[in-house]
Formats: sequence, structure tokens, C-alpha cells
Amino acid sequence: MNVYAVVLAAVSSFLLGGLWYSPALFGRAWNRENGGEVPQGHPAKVFGISFLFSLVAAFAFAWFLGPAPELRKALLCGAVVGLGMVAASFGINYQFAQRSGKLWAIDGGYHTAQFVLFGLILGLWH
Repeated sequence: MNVYAVVLAAVSSFLLGGLWYSPALFGRAWNRENGGEVPQGHPAKVFGISFLFSLVAAFAFAWFLGPAPELRKALLCGAVVGLGMVAASFGINYQFAQRSGKLWAIDGGYHTAQFVLFGLILGLWH
């Protein structure tokens, strides 16, 4: 496993999330769909724990792919994991929580893009 690629994947996920949930993309819609309230918490704690989760996800995905995945397979696996596992699992929770389909699309879309990005990095950098 290329540890540097895994760390880069985690960093890229973190940066993607910053853009994805910013007002430039889906931040306003996400906020509306969550009832208009921005969750509270100490920024260092929120960002630090979020980065650790990104790192765990990148390591798990790299382990899942194996040491030298071909790019096409890594991208396809990223789409399957992001949409077919993570977003689908969110969909179950969101139905029981009575959350909107728009919120599911924003959050599920982010995680699908996240794992495809993981696949891109891990498929290119062995």
C-alpha cells in the first residue's frame, strides 16, 4: 500500500468536502435541507475528527483495492463503494429519519465523488 497516496487521498477528500459543502456548490441547499441551522462545535475538533475519518476511509479503500489497482478498476470500485454502499446506506437512514431526497443527493453525491477521487489517486499512484 502506498501510504503517501493514502494520505493524499484523505487530504483530497477533505478539500473536496470543503468545496462541496461551501456556498459555491451545495452549502446553502444543504443548510436549508437541515432546517437552516448550522451545527455547532469547535472547528478544530470538527475538522480534526473529520480528517481522521477521511484517513480511515482512504486506508480502508486502499486495502480493499489492493497494492497496485488498475485505474479503470479503481475508479469503478470508487463509484460502486460511494454510490452502492455509502450513499445507499445513507438512504436507509435518511428514510427512517424522514430526511429529504435532496439532502441524500448532496451527502451521497459527496461520498460518491470522494471514493471516485480515492480511486483516481490510488489507481494512478502505486
